[in-house]
This record gives sequence, structure tokens and C-alpha cells, in this order.
Amino acid sequence: MAAAEQTEEMLQALEDALSDLVDKLEAAQMRTLLSDPEDVSEAILEIHPGAGGTESQDWAEMLLRMYRRFSERVGFKVELLDLLPGDEAGIKSVTLHIHGPYAYGQLKAEKGTHRLIRISPFDSSGRRHTSFASVDVYPDAGQDIEIEIRDEDLRVDIFRSSGPGGQSVNTTDSAVRITHVPTGLVAQCQNEKSQHKNKEAAMKVLKARLYELELQKIASERQAEYVAKGSIAFGSQIRTYTLQPYRLVKDHRTGTESSNVDAVLDGNIDAFIHNYLLHLHGKS
Repeated sequence: MAAAEQTEEMLQALEDALSDLVDKLEAAQMRTLLSDPEDVSEAILEIHPGAGGTESQDWAEMLLRMYRRFSERVGFKVELLDLLPGDEAGIKSVTLHIHGPYAYGQLKAEKGTHRLIRISPFDSSGRRHTSFASVDVYPDAGQDIEIEIRDEDLRVDIFRSSGPGGQSVNTTDSAVRITHVPTGLVAQCQNEKSQHKNKEAAMKVLKARLYELELQKIASERQAEYVAKGSIAFGSQIRTYTLQPYRLVKDHRTGTESSNVDAVLDGNIDAFIHNYLLHLHGKS
């Protein structure tokens, strides 16, 4: 009996050692895949529903939950910069700051249009609906990146924050919208009660977007297609989440599939991210 127990302990020790080795190899491979200078950056992530009203706005909120759960699981901190709720359900837009090393390097895999197919909970006839939402991800430029933003190139609008149904979040005009006139880029924040904090957050988003423009110029020169803006246009979905008539999540860039839709929507998107990074590096 003692010999059997000893054998079982040795097998368990070998299994633990093998599991630890696999984890270390995967971590080493991820470090190799996340080799672009901007990959180490924190991330600015935005979600916008497509056409379809409440249906698409609810899908956008489901994606928001997915990225929050993913970030929580891998140890990233999520800061809500701006959120515009839907009239009945879901969200009209949301901007997040994802804090953590290599947040951008991992989440850049999520750039693009995400499609949901399901029986609509908002349709009394129980018909199947297709909804779209776009996800944009930018590297946080931080304080060490020089992005020239001239005051004369900015238009700053102050307005009152609004909640669901048009209700005011504050009784003061504290929400801030900043337009970068030369590029037409717009960033806004209404999540804080302080106008100063909202302006600071909006400038962070604007800076990240301008930084992304610079990265695109560089990427164009070295022909790196993954930062091309065309990849996030509606009608060119990167991933489809099917709930009916069968259950499957499929990434159209890599062919990666999962039948465990609930787990994916709960933030288990590691396989999709990993295979996308392999695809980027021509190793898939």
C-alpha cells in the first residue's frame, strides 16, 4: 500500500512539473509574440454598437462584460472613462482604460467587428436576429510618448452628463468633448463629476488615438496589415458568436473555434488572442 501511495505521489509530482513547464513555455512564447514596441502599453478600448437599436446595444454591453471579465481574470485593472447607456437596454458607446503591462499587445486581437446571432430577448415573436458591434483598441500613449497637440487645433465643448432615458447624472455642465480639428478625431468623457477630470480623461483618449494614427503610418511603411483601419469596418467581422440554432464562436481570421460560448462570453478569450498573435507572426 505504501509503494502504491509513493507511486501516486511521484506521478502527481511529474504531472505538476509538466503543467508548470507548459505554463512557462506558453509565457515565453507570448513574450516572443508580443515583441512590437507598443505591445507593452496599457490599452484604450472602445465599443460601439452597429445598426439595430436595442438589440445591438445589448450586444455591445455583453462585449463590455466579456472584456471586464477577461481583464479581471488576467490581473488587468479596468477604468471606465466614458459610457453612454442605451435608451431601453445595453449601451450606445463605452470607453475603457485597461491598466496592466501588455494590455494592448493582447487586446489588439479584438480590433474589428463582432457579430452575434441569437433568438432576440427583445422580440416577442422569438425570431433570430444578427447584431454587430465594433471594438477599437489603441495603445495608451502614456506620458513618455511625444504627441504634439496644439491648443489651437482643439475645440472643447462642455455639456451636461446624461444617464438612461435622458436623465442628468450631474446638475452641472461637467461632461467634456474634445475635437482635434486637423484630423477630425473626437474624444469625450462624462463619467466623472469633475469637469477637470473629464477633460483629462478625454485628452488621454485623444492622445491614444493620435498615437494610433502615427503607428498606422509606421505600419504602412513596413506593410504590417494588422493596424490597417479597414480591418474594423462594419461588414468585415472578425468573429461570430452563434447562440442559435447551434452554439459556436468562430474567429474568421484564424479559424479558431469554441463551442463553449458561455465561457467565451465570460472572458475566456485567451485561445482567440493567442492564435491571432501566431497568425500575425505567420506561425499559424
